[in-house]
Amino acid sequence: MFGVSNFPFRVFGLCLLLLIAFTVSACQKNEGLSVGKKKLIVVTTLFPLYDFARSVGGEKSEVSLILPPGVEPHHFEPRPADIARIENADIFIYTGSYMEPWVDRLLKGINRSKFVVVDAGAGVQLLRLDDLSADEEAHGHGRGKGGERAGRIDPHIWLDFSNAAQMVDNITSGFVAKDPEGKDFYAGNADAYKEKLREMDKKYRESLSHCQGKVIVHAGHFAFGYLAKRYGLRYVSAYSGVSLDQEPTPRRLIEITDRVRRYGLRYIFYEEMITPRVAEAISGETGASLLMLHASHNVTKEEMEGGVTFLFIMEKNLENLRAGLKCP
Repeated sequence: MFGVSNFPFRVFGLCLLLLIAFTVSACQKNEGLSVGKKKLIVVTTLFPLYDFARSVGGEKSEVSLILPPGVEPHHFEPRPADIARIENADIFIYTGSYMEPWVDRLLKGINRSKFVVVDAGAGVQLLRLDDLSADEEAHGHGRGKGGERAGRIDPHIWLDFSNAAQMVDNITSGFVAKDPEGKDFYAGNADAYKEKLREMDKKYRESLSHCQGKVIVHAGHFAFGYLAKRYGLRYVSAYSGVSLDQEPTPRRLIEITDRVRRYGLRYIFYEEMITPRVAEAISGETGASLLMLHASHNVTKEEMEGGVTFLFIMEKNLENLRAGLKCP
């Protein structure tokens, strides 16, 4: 009788114990998240930033790229869902106001108190197109008052590896600001990645210092001025600006074609992720073969799924530059 009469109390006691155990377990789980087990949510605008950030953040971060695979970045505008992703992130990383002019407008209209904003280009010396171009025709028609190229800024700063290292430092500062306890972890990852950048820089310098050719003719938008300047090369772009706003004029195509013939160039370079119509037209007139130069603003869906990295893209660019410039 005793066992039967106390059965409801035993059931109640067991349920109470289970409830307490579940509550303690949940509290311990939440406590673990609060002390650093939760990954930092990081949103980036361009592929180089995405790759830098995941190298610095490692397993402590979950990094995403707001730019959809295969999309041209110069005219990208965020959708409401993209803005929500930024607001819900721990860290938001962009290149700078010249590369992503929409960021300044966006940040004025949202609550920035919950996430860290990283201007990855802070402290990098920006250069004008006129300072980077070896194009006599464009210089002659574009410099001075009213010239369409005069004073225009080239935002493709990551294509100089010393700039890329500065960007990694800026990104690391953003991680540390959000997670001070992980400072040594992030700094160690950053140092390891910057060493890889130094090795790549050395490889470029050694590979491109004794080439027969010194002129890069690029049938794409103006993107590789920083790279050419760093390694003592001359750079000519078929497009007058840093985006694909305007197709090259017939006069411009004639100028580029004459340049290829004048220098006896056997190769010209085309741009990633777009149909190389301009390059093919110049090739048809001159007989020059085509090689790709990948500026790495963004990558294709297949490249993203394959785990492509910024350094891998730069390695492939070096292979094509060595072939195109006839480097020993």
